[in-house]
Amino acid sequence: MERPARRRVPRRLRTPYAPALVLALVAAGFAAWAGQDWYAAAHDDRAAYAVQRDRALAAGEQAVQNLNTLDHRDLDRGLDLWEASTTGELHEQLTAGRDDFAGQVKEAETVSTARVLSGAVTELDDRAGRARVLVALRVTVRAADGTRSDKDSRMLGELTRTDGRWKLSALGQAPVGGAPAG
Repeated sequence: MERPARRRVPRRLRTPYAPALVLALVAAGFAAWAGQDWYAAAHDDRAAYAVQRDRALAAGEQAVQNLNTLDHRDLDRGLDLWEASTTGELHEQLTAGRDDFAGQVKEAETVSTARVLSGAVTELDDRAGRARVLVALRVTVRAADGTRSDKDSRMLGELTRTDGRWKLSALGQAPVGGAPAG
């Protein structure tokens, strides 16, 4: 009787270290893939753009709220906040008319407070340092006689980045319904 020929398996593949070696190679491949993916995400320009968009939105909402909040009992603080929130031509207009406006507010004895309802960045040019925001807010005005009135409005603001901070450089009422923007 003839014996069938036995197939020889090389000794190195029968060692108990082979599965560990395969597992180590798979783990190294996964680590390389994950590292490359992490590096690409960390150096993606879209992430930096999103950060600037969020900063512009937060600054725009805060500045619009600041410019719609004023208390006749603490007028200088409120007007200082207005000036700190603005730049450019809007800043110049506020500083030039500050004394006249302060006199009107003191005489009327009003307190206005604004609350941001929502906001959005409509344009962002990160390289030029310019952005536009649309902010919806509710302004509550308390008159000297104690009457209170609420008004919801939408404001369009232009922001300019100065010294690394976003500040309002223009502010106006947003058109309502089908009214053309002017």
